[in-house]
Amino acid sequence: MRIRAGYEIIYECPAPTPMLLMLNVHATRLADLETPDVIRTDPPTVLSQYRDIYGNLCSRIVAPEGRLVLSADFVVRDHGEPDPIPFGARQHPVNELPDNVVLFLLGSRYCETDELTDLAWSLFGTTELGWPRVQAILDYAHERITFGYEHARPTKTAAQAHLEGCGVCRDYAHLAVTLCRCMNIPARYCTGYLGDIGVSPSLNPMDFSAWFQVYLGGAWRTVDARHNRPRIGRILMAHGRDATDVAIVTNFGPATLAGFTVATEELPA
Repeated sequence: MRIRAGYEIIYECPAPTPMLLMLNVHATRLADLETPDVIRTDPPTVLSQYRDIYGNLCSRIVAPEGRLVLSADFVVRDHGEPDPIPFGARQHPVNELPDNVVLFLLGSRYCETDELTDLAWSLFGTTELGWPRVQAILDYAHERITFGYEHARPTKTAAQAHLEGCGVCRDYAHLAVTLCRCMNIPARYCTGYLGDIGVSPSLNPMDFSAWFQVYLGGAWRTVDARHNRPRIGRILMAHGRDATDVAIVTNFGPATLAGFTVATEELPA
């Protein structure tokens, strides 16, 4: 399968404004690119890059005063299969987890394990370890939250999403990530492209998507609390503890979002 993906993001800045961008595909998908995944800036702007502690490719720019357009348009190959379901994948005891995985058991900015631990154990304490427990958490988060862009709020946490019962894809992910961590299942937040491939087209505007991964059976497994079903054509951009670590744009000064378009479509073979 071949997928075309890209975006156009427009900012208006009253003064030169440093920005941190996380808009490139993750290193694990670089070998699948048919055309380069390059961040274009209009007007041309000096851009430098580095990899963070999670392996995400981060870009630094200073947005000029006035209008700045960020864009990309690339083609990536995909196996075209739905997300695999890890039936039988073992849940590791905490003492057996690799050192670089233990971090994803801890609370973080949007995932308050201290506030939801009692709830998690009351709901899932009797479920079977491993994949059945993860599926129970996915079902709960999927049913607990009602999707709606009007419910989006950049400061909303997992506990708040649970209380309010509404949100967007990041809220489903934050809630399920937190509940997994409370149950000693390492979980990390993911962001990337997810088009309407193999499903009925959505009437909502295209956007970047949020899902997450759990560590079971010695590997990270992709799961999605919002859709709660295997999907085709995910293109990972970044992963981290929560949305703080993978924000697509972080501006260090005033900047007004004046336009936002994301595109993902399957191309002919």
